[in-house]
Amino acid sequence: MCARNPGTRLDLQWVSSARVNTQAVLRRAQQIHNTRLPKNQWQAAWLLRALSCIDLTTLSGDDSPSNVLRLCVKALHPLTHDLLQALHLPLTGFTVAAVCVYPSRVSDAVKNLRDANSNLPVASVATGFPAGQTPLSSRLAEVRAAVADGASEIDIVINRTLALTGDWEGLFQELVQFREACGDAHMKSILAVGELGTYTTVYRASLVCMMAGSDFIKTSTGKESVNATIPVAVVMSRAIRDFYLRTGHKVGFKPAGGIRTAQEALVWLVLVKEELGRDWLNPELFRIGASSLLADIERQIHHHVTGQYPAFYQLPLA
Repeated sequence: MCARNPGTRLDLQWVSSARVNTQAVLRRAQQIHNTRLPKNQWQAAWLLRALSCIDLTTLSGDDSPSNVLRLCVKALHPLTHDLLQALHLPLTGFTVAAVCVYPSRVSDAVKNLRDANSNLPVASVATGFPAGQTPLSSRLAEVRAAVADGASEIDIVINRTLALTGDWEGLFQELVQFREACGDAHMKSILAVGELGTYTTVYRASLVCMMAGSDFIKTSTGKESVNATIPVAVVMSRAIRDFYLRTGHKVGFKPAGGIRTAQEALVWLVLVKEELGRDWLNPELFRIGASSLLADIERQIHHHVTGQYPAFYQLPLA
């Protein structure tokens, strides 16, 4: 991944003075939705880029070692050999960005990838995912346990109560402790935007997360009623850009929750390219948290190569 975000001091004046123009955000989101998407070979190329930025995820109550094994195999081999050959891609080495699991399944994922001689990162959710309503000591212990089991990326959830009540100092101090507990592991901070109420709160929470040293900011847990949306992404990407312009530190962006189709993935790539620039169009600074998206991208790639859509049951399960 790219250079770590070292964080900064908490600038409460910047945070408290921030305001978001909702109508301007909605207009910009509509412009992005209306952008003409690439077609033919250009679409295939963009979909391959999207595939390489996926954090392939399983966060279900019935997760088991066998589920995680299947996830890891699919992460290492997201496209079949015939499609790779048709696209003139190497038969090995073309993978998703990472696999993402619960802390209790980290050791399974690490073992599976190690057995396959792969350095693919393992990401773990933590800090009382998805609600974050457990004692701070428990949340910190969960981070340390996931790192000890081999997770190289930690997706932490912020305490939404602190954000909703405007306790930015309290939120900052919690995040600093999470960052310390992560050690060398990269920290992605999940805002759970569907529970933050306003775009202004989303922007302010984004700033605080980045000031505390988050390497990524992430939209959602995928468990809220509202997850990744384009208007929220505009707000968060503007916060990332503003932070970069003021500090020189690049922070990654990860939308998650409800992104299921290849067409949606293309819209997200357009947003990142136009709002943040080409530097962010790589797995070091852009991730898509998804479980079912890969299957639809594979269907579209299959159609590009053969001219026919396969049935889902014809594709290896993700």
